[in-house]
Amino acid sequence: MSTPEWWPTLLADIRAEHGDLDRIVSDLDEDDWLHPTPAEGWDVRDSIGHLAYFDDAARKAIVDPDAFAAHVEAVMSGQVDPIAEHLERGRSMAGAGVLAWWREARKELLACLDAADPESRLKWYGPPMGMRSFVTARLMETWAHGQDVVDALHATRQPTGRLKHVAELGVRTRNFSYIVRGMEPPVTEVTVELQAPAGYGDLWHWGPDSAPNSVRGTALDFCLIVTERRNLADVSLKIEGDDALEWMKIAQAFAGPPGPGRPPLA
Repeated sequence: MSTPEWWPTLLADIRAEHGDLDRIVSDLDEDDWLHPTPAEGWDVRDSIGHLAYFDDAARKAIVDPDAFAAHVEAVMSGQVDPIAEHLERGRSMAGAGVLAWWREARKELLACLDAADPESRLKWYGPPMGMRSFVTARLMETWAHGQDVVDALHATRQPTGRLKHVAELGVRTRNFSYIVRGMEPPVTEVTVELQAPAGYGDLWHWGPDSAPNSVRGTALDFCLIVTERRNLADVSLKIEGDDALEWMKIAQAFAGPPGPGRPPLA
């Protein structure tokens, strides 16, 4: 079996995303762990516990798909609430314990990914996913919940070329953003043209140049919108066309029910 050329890069990038967030939380004191994030009702400890829980779930989806399918069925039937589960577990620990949980969960996940078939498909909480989308989604989740941590702690995190994974997932989940809300996805095409972070090229481009609907701006602003980490009022995207505007108002790159979005910054 030959390895697709994108696979080593994607694995290196998810490791780097983990490492970047670990750098931010590695030396926190307990007060910092309990600092509220922009996600209503969640603190820093909750955000890292969320990543630990779902990194562990991702490992189970790879190594024991039948057991994971049974877990998903229990979630869908309302017997299991994974959000309540990870919040309860995380809140029973000190911050250092949650950090250790996340480190172990992601270590085991990465070991599974190193041995995985990059062309395989996996069951997840939404539709089944190809391995490329699956790993990209874990990277996106790490970056997005990491943004909540960064905002809570007023920390510094520079945009990198890894945002291209998040942006591409945001583009590919356009239809999903409608479907998850019970809406009919439009058939119109949208041009997405993003300024890459400094040092990572010039423009990243998706869609036809001639599309009447377009979204242009920085990759960071676009990624903040598709992960629901900012309100449209707080970014500088240039949006042309009704369908592009509607999409940006409901864009959701993550699985699960529609998110509540974020209010404008004060």
